[in-house]
Amino acid sequence: MHIVLVGNPNTGKSTLFNTLTGQTQKISNLPGTTIEEKTGHFFHKDVKVHVTDLPGTYSLYPNGEDEQITAKFILEHIDNKINTIVFVADAGNLERNLLLYTQISDLGLPVILALNMMDMLESKNLEVDIPQLSLELQTLVVPVNARKGEGLQQLKDTIFKSNQALQNTFFNPVELQNDLIKNAEGSSTPYSKWQRIYSNYKQLKNKLTGPSNEDLYLQTDKLIADETEKRFTKISEIIAKTVKKKVEKRKNPTQRIDSVLLHPVYGFLIFFTTLFIIFQSIFRLAEYPKGWIETCFSVATTFLKSNLPDNVFSQMLCDGILPGLSGVIVFLPQIIILFLILALLEDSGYMTRVSFITDRLMRKFGLNGKSVIPLIGGMACAIPSIMATRNIENKKDRLITILVTPLMSCSARLPVYTLLAGLLFVPENTYGIDMRGLLILGMYLLGFVMALLFAFIFKLILRQKQKSFFVLELPDYRLPKWQNIWMTLKLKTKDFVFNAGKIILIVSVILWFLASHGPEKKFAAIDARYAQYTAPDKDAKVKADQLEASYAGSLGKLIEPTIKPLGYDWKIGIALITSFAAREVFVGTVSTIYSVGSVDDEQLIGATLSKQVNQNTGLKTYTLPVVLSLLVFYAFAMQCISTLAVTYRETKSMKWPIVQFVYMSGFAYLMSLIVYQTLS
Repeated sequence: MHIVLVGNPNTGKSTLFNTLTGQTQKISNLPGTTIEEKTGHFFHKDVKVHVTDLPGTYSLYPNGEDEQITAKFILEHIDNKINTIVFVADAGNLERNLLLYTQISDLGLPVILALNMMDMLESKNLEVDIPQLSLELQTLVVPVNARKGEGLQQLKDTIFKSNQALQNTFFNPVELQNDLIKNAEGSSTPYSKWQRIYSNYKQLKNKLTGPSNEDLYLQTDKLIADETEKRFTKISEIIAKTVKKKVEKRKNPTQRIDSVLLHPVYGFLIFFTTLFIIFQSIFRLAEYPKGWIETCFSVATTFLKSNLPDNVFSQMLCDGILPGLSGVIVFLPQIIILFLILALLEDSGYMTRVSFITDRLMRKFGLNGKSVIPLIGGMACAIPSIMATRNIENKKDRLITILVTPLMSCSARLPVYTLLAGLLFVPENTYGIDMRGLLILGMYLLGFVMALLFAFIFKLILRQKQKSFFVLELPDYRLPKWQNIWMTLKLKTKDFVFNAGKIILIVSVILWFLASHGPEKKFAAIDARYAQYTAPDKDAKVKADQLEASYAGSLGKLIEPTIKPLGYDWKIGIALITSFAAREVFVGTVSTIYSVGSVDDEQLIGATLSKQVNQNTGLKTYTLPVVLSLLVFYAFAMQCISTLAVTYRETKSMKWPIVQFVYMSGFAYLMSLIVYQTLS
């Protein structure tokens, strides 16, 4: 069997999908979480049931790209391949949900109505007469609670009973020309024929003769408006018979909380306070596990160097792989804390409120409230955030959001920020505030401000007549479900560790080779120079000179004239080059570079960097101007190949990834130059 989950955004389809199939699709308490179709299966009574979860949509007349995916899938499967559509509806918002339900029903497909979130009815002072609702819709209605797994057995049993007679007809497009309806092939009902015609607008314009194209658009829009009005008239009659509202003595909890969180002043203060707490927590809670990880890597490196034979393999392991991996894994506790807090905010329903209160601000910069969800999601990773722009209906708003989302500081930047912040501030509190956390909060806010600035610039450059509108459902607040939080945390952490780990492992091995090998004549000359040298720091001087003469050193020297105005030496230059693959590689690169060029077994990268001296100036390498210049560079530079790839996929044009790379990298260089030269 093949069943399809359909419904409005944020009705619990993804939760139901995960519960039925045992899969781990991302779920959260905000609209637009599912942006592409997902597939899975389960077994019931020895029958394998294939399940497809489609993005949420409010109507079969789609606006956003995610809604287009749903409408296209359903229309392509009207005549075959779908045994049953399970329509997932929020029991507390039936009137709105039933518009799409009636459209699906009129296509002639067997539909089961799964009433989800039954536990929320009490807080809304509502009760639903399920037998009467089933009678009015002439379909099977099953109450479920996907979050708690209640009603699933009844739903599975009902799926096998769904091949019933066609449901009620809610709307018949009699206004259409009869010959047009008759010419539509392969569709069973008049409404399904109309939907097939509407889905191909060019075909509609070619077949309708007489009126001009402008008249055609007006006629079609009027038909859709009339259809919606007639459907809601019938839906209102059904709701009046089946949904009863209890006497409401006071506001429900969601309304009481929203009176504060959606306040035009208090709402923003609470939002910024939340951000402040997030970045203070990143350092305060992660300090001990970070120290344990550093100690483990340091002890492991010392042990391996003492017990392994001195050969190429042990050198690669101790000077290449371990320093590279420790450079990122040591910051994993902070990344986990960031993911955890963001997941809690999403699952509670707070993130949607952030979109609401920032909509007016966003509009001034060419965006809208729906752009906030991808932007804030960019604090974790730009790739899924760019994909999440599919629920932004306005094409111009969506394109601008795609172009500026990588300016938001993602989790890949967090290890870089943390490392550099540690060079400026010791882990002590000033008036109870961790200054490192305050600095990183500033970097995240800087990314947000620059995203708004460039959004405004693109707003002036890009021209489009399509009007922008903002329609967003505010879901009820819910206590976060720890199973969902754990699932989200596991998936994101695993994705970060393995995706970053693969890149870092490869880069570390390549860097180790390039940094420990070079032209034989140069290495021989260095050995000869120090042959009679008896100073205690002979080994350190030999390693330092060999690193400079190595292939990696030559590469760094090649680009040093370009980056010298920013305050960077050739070693930092090597890290800049490698981190264009992925930002977090910066930390692994400097760990490997300084490990190869040092005789110290310590793997405490922060302490190692603080000791580095610029050979040209004799001053410390990582001075205040240099560190701030690096922070600014990594805040703005486009250093993620995967982000460019997903921009190409979402825009279907090479033009926009190129624009993204050029404007971000050029701006990063310019701002870093200004910061260093000003502070120097």
